[in-house]
Amino acid sequence: MLLATVALWPWALAQVAPDDPPPCTYGDVVVDVDHLRDHALVLLDTTYRLPETPDPSDLVRVREAGFASDHLVRAVVIDDLRALREDAEAAGLALEVQSAYRSFAYQRQVFDGWVARLGEAQARRVSARPGHSEHQLGTAIDLRTRGGPAPWDLADWARTPEGAWLVQHAHRYGFVLSYPAGEEERTCYDYEPWHYRWVGRELAGAVHEAGVPLRVWLWRHHPPQALP
Repeated sequence: MLLATVALWPWALAQVAPDDPPPCTYGDVVVDVDHLRDHALVLLDTTYRLPETPDPSDLVRVREAGFASDHLVRAVVIDDLRALREDAEAAGLALEVQSAYRSFAYQRQVFDGWVARLGEAQARRVSARPGHSEHQLGTAIDLRTRGGPAPWDLADWARTPEGAWLVQHAHRYGFVLSYPAGEEERTCYDYEPWHYRWVGRELAGAVHEAGVPLRVWLWRHHPPQALP
């Protein structure tokens, strides 16, 4: 089977901005990028966001990758997501998709729910405001152990067999952990061992080899531009 990849221009892998991104602040700067075509290179954080857009036309159910749920991802993700699930199962592991694509409007509901539960300040640490969520790209997924509790109800889901396997192998299928432990000041969010974003195997390998969070890698190699 021919697995999906993201075409990267030569400059996309060349270091162009050696500094780390600026400290995390809160803003609403809309990124000037075709987020459907260039989704892998879109930097979203607490400052930069996507506009409120229609649902992507190529959304498909994760059932097409063999999962037993109707969460949606963009079609470009499916082949690698299927390969990841199959290899995890071959290793005796059972993964389940907890969440995937979220529209701008649905992310507002999610964020408002966390505000009601935790208050505004803490909600901003554990949930993205609408437009700022990688889930709106249609290439980010939250994973869990099949039949287990929600991963955020555990002390550290990465210590479960499924979570530990993903830490070691996810990049081989094009997925990167967006919010790793100990990097909260550079990712702008609390540690989320369940949140993986598909960027294609080449870019995921580069991020893994660099040993930095995706936000840092993107800032160094493809810093965001604001709409004029």
